Amino acid sequence: MSKTYYTDEHEWLAIDGDVATVGITHYAQEQLGDLVFVELPDVGRSVAKGEDAVVVESVKAASDVYAPVDGEITEVNEALSSDPALVNSSAEGDGWLFRMKLSDLSQLDGLMDKAGYDAHIA
Repeated sequence: MSKTYYTDEHEWLAIDGDVATVGITHYAQEQLGDLVFVELPDVGRSVAKGEDAVVVESVKAASDVYAPVDGEITEVNEALSSDPALVNSSAEGDGWLFRMKLSDLSQLDGLMDKAGYDAHIA
């Protein structure tokens, strides 16, 4: 069973073993508005916690999405290339951005659970 964590930069990670599926939260997509473009990372790229991983562009602005933990990008959501609005309609579901293999599971300890995140955005 996967466990979901949240960052204060409004990313979510669903953890399954040592693989995380990463996206932006429903709150973040609401703040951005309608997405028109998503620049996905290259599969095989190593990212460090806090490093720019994805650029999302909305009608309002372009925004960076950061790697929530250290790891290697193993898969990207190709559907977003033709339908970036999937992030708006299903931010914490079909609108996921990328999957990554975690290199340091202890980094999850610094992240929030759903209740903590809800309190953070309240």
